[in-house]
Formats: sequence, C-alpha cells, structure tokens
Amino acid sequence: MIYLDNAATSFPKNEVALRRAMEIYLALGASPGRGGYDRAVEAEEMVSAVRREVAKFFNAPAGSRVCFAANATDALNTLIQGLYGSATHIISTSLEHNSVLRPLRHMERLGLQVDLIGFDEAGYINPQDIRLKLRPETKAVIVNHASNVLGTVQPVAEVGDMLRDHGAALCVDASQTAGLIPLDMQKDNISAVAFTGHKSLRGPTGIGALVFGPDFELAPSRFGGTGVDSSNPYQPDEYPMRLESGTQNMLGILALGECLCDLGIPKMKMILDNEMLLFKQLYEALSSLSGVSVYGGHDLRRQVPLLSCSVKGMTAADVGAVLDGDFDIAVRTGLHCAPLVHKGLGTAPLGTVRFSLGPQTTKENITAAIHAMEQIAFSAG
Repeated sequence: MIYLDNAATSFPKNEVALRRAMEIYLALGASPGRGGYDRAVEAEEMVSAVRREVAKFFNAPAGSRVCFAANATDALNTLIQGLYGSATHIISTSLEHNSVLRPLRHMERLGLQVDLIGFDEAGYINPQDIRLKLRPETKAVIVNHASNVLGTVQPVAEVGDMLRDHGAALCVDASQTAGLIPLDMQKDNISAVAFTGHKSLRGPTGIGALVFGPDFELAPSRFGGTGVDSSNPYQPDEYPMRLESGTQNMLGILALGECLCDLGIPKMKMILDNEMLLFKQLYEALSSLSGVSVYGGHDLRRQVPLLSCSVKGMTAADVGAVLDGDFDIAVRTGLHCAPLVHKGLGTAPLGTVRFSLGPQTTKENITAAIHAMEQIAFSAG
C-alpha cells in the first residue's frame, strides 16, 4: 500500500519510540498520582518529565501548564469550554476543523458570541480581518496553524504580535504542524497550543495535550477522581488536576515523551524539506492535468505537504475508491471535518481528494500517485 493519508494519522509510526515506551510501561506497572509507594511515585515523576518536555518543545513561558488529553479535539474542548464564564466574545476562522467549530457553536447556545473570519483565494487568513473584529471584551482568537484541507500555514506570529496591545489570547490548533513546523509560544505571543501525538509526531492515537501560559485560567469541563484532595466534593483548583480527571493514559504519555525526545528543530526542518521536495513534484504534476483542480500548494514557503484536488466528472469518493482499488493508494476523501473550508472553495457537499505526505513517503510513491491520477483524469475526461 502507498500511504498518502498522513494528515489523518501518520504511518508508519515511530516504532523505536513506541517500543521503548512499551518496555517502560510494562516494567513500571503503577498508576501515576494514585499511591505513595515507590512505583507510583516513579510513574508520577515520569509523567511530570513528559510535561516538561512538552513545554520545552513549544518554548512555553516559565510556569506554563501542560494538561494531557485524549487528542487535539479533547484538548480544544478543554480550552473552549474552559473559557466559558470568563469569555463573552471569541474570534476564530472558517478554516477551522470541527474540533473548534462544534465546541464554539455549542457555547454560542450558552451565550458566547463568536465571529469567524474568512480566508482568501489562496487559503490564508488576513490578520487585519481579525483586528477589525476585535472588541474590548474579546477573550481569545483561535486559529489553526495549518489547514487540514489546504495545507496552508497561517500567519500565527503576525496575529500574536497584533494581539500584544489588545490582550486577547492567541490559541493555536497545531494538529497538522506539531512535529513538523516549530511553534514558539514566547516569541509569537501564543497563550495556548492544542496538539495531538498521532500525526507528525508519529506517536500513537489517544494522546494529546493542551499547553497554556501561567496567566491563562480555564474552568474545568469534566469532573472526577484526581488522586488528591478526595474529600473535596468539587474539582480541585490546582493544575493539572483541575483539567485532568480519571486514570491517565500512561502508555500514551510515555510514547509521546519518547517521540518528542526523538525530534528537534534541525530534524523537523530536514523532514519538512524532504517532504516538500516530493510535494512540489506532486503539486506541479496534478496542477498540469486536464480536468483536475488543485486546492492549496500555491506558496510552498507557507505550506505543509498536503493538498486537496477534484476530478471533473467524478465524485471525490469515486476517485478515492479507484485509487484504493486499482492502484493500492490510500488517500482521504470528503469534507475532512472542515465544512466551512469546502463551502468557501465551492467543493461542498461532496468534498475533495486529499493527498498528505509523511516522513516515509518516497519518490516512487509520488510517481505512482501521479501516474494513477493521470489515468483517472484521462478516463474521466
């Protein structure tokens, strides 16, 4: 199989990191924060070490909090629902995934006011559009770092700089960029980052985190056991227990830590450069095909290796089925959980065919994908 669906989840995973995490997990055999015996204390220390590694990875300010989540969607729900009570107005974009859009719509029912800004024909937001929507009561601006439909990398540093004087918090969904493009929370005035471990970090599914600055307060949105202050009938005020309830995904946390330790800015740059060389070949080839429309990829300097396309005369689902059945190529088709992007592109309700590359993608994979699309476009025409 030629796997070109890395934007959904990376494949293959970082086997060395995951096996190392499994070895530690099997040898440890204790739940973090759920006992005073040596093994439990050691487990808690390991979890704390991964928290520090996550904070370091995003250059979070001193005193920042790292709260683990099941995935980026879970982290974004923790963020958005946690803002309720202190927030009356939030700005976001129509490039967002449903992991942002649906929590915002839910909170609108409770009284939150939401403004969504659009994107231009190339797939980028204009920070000045955010400036025009700012109010004195605007609590936060939520922006995805890279679109999961177009691959366009948004100008979060420019947005963060613009918000310095206003005081609204910049919150970034780094689902498509964590492990591929560095984010510097201190330099870019980012108050919160939500991410998942199973995409460019090449970790397992079921683990992610929300990282936020020391002055950024969130109310709990789930309640339960924390291993401390058990006589308190209410959720503890202290972080991270304030936002984490129940037994943690110890194996996932360990695996996330191992994957983070395997990366650094030089390695991420090398991976991205290699992927973008192959992406350029794919983009240019598909863009030249008669009957094929390509979305994203117009500015390779502000792009992750992901593009969407459509074939005239065929639905996205049919193109994906042919790629799978006849050519053994795995891609993602449909709306990609980002309906407003497709509405803006004019590709709703059937969506597009999405190709997304990963560290293990080869030149031969791209050549095969181009060949397949040439045959599909010819047949459709």
